[in-house]
Amino acid sequence: MRRISARFVPRLLSDEQEALCVSVCRELKQQARDDLNFISIIITSDETWVYGYNPETKQQLSEWKSPNSLWPKKACQVHSSVKSMLILFYDIQGIVHKEFLSPSQTVNGRFYCEVLKQLREGIWRKHPDKWKKYNWFLHHDNASAHTSLVRQFLTSKYITVIPPHLPDLVPCDFYLLPKMKLHLKGRRFDTTEEIHAETQEVIDTLTF
Repeated sequence: MRRISARFVPRLLSDEQEALCVSVCRELKQQARDDLNFISIIITSDETWVYGYNPETKQQLSEWKSPNSLWPKKACQVHSSVKSMLILFYDIQGIVHKEFLSPSQTVNGRFYCEVLKQLREGIWRKHPDKWKKYNWFLHHDNASAHTSLVRQFLTSKYITVIPPHLPDLVPCDFYLLPKMKLHLKGRRFDTTEEIHAETQEVIDTLTF
């Protein structure tokens, strides 16, 4: 026997939720096989905090040392109190819509409906073909803001949502957000305006 560390996951799922994840993943995989354009019509989204200071990773702090060198040391640091929430929507071509929230803004169903309205305008500007044909799918998680009010809005606008909205199926957590935050780690920003400007600059450099 050997001692191992626990693996961190976004959320612990029940057996039923895990079975549902597997079922939906298989269904999506089959749809992607049957329709080569399936992936291109999916717009995925997620929310994240962007901090004025985010500590570097262990890999970023690593140094080349000889066997006789002293072990490098660094004091423990925490996230900055200056922060801003970012909501992102993107597809295989890039960012469709993004929105920074003010510190006093609460993300509830009514606010999220307004964000979805801005998303539709972004699709109209950047992807007129998708706008005309309504042949796109929305993939978001099961955040508390995605209430019945949001579901009513999506139904009224004929927006199809890919179920289930489980956190470990959101592509943002596997590519976009880690890439973005890796470029911001170790840098300091004193105001939310600086956070917005630098985050936008990093997003512009990412490839999709």
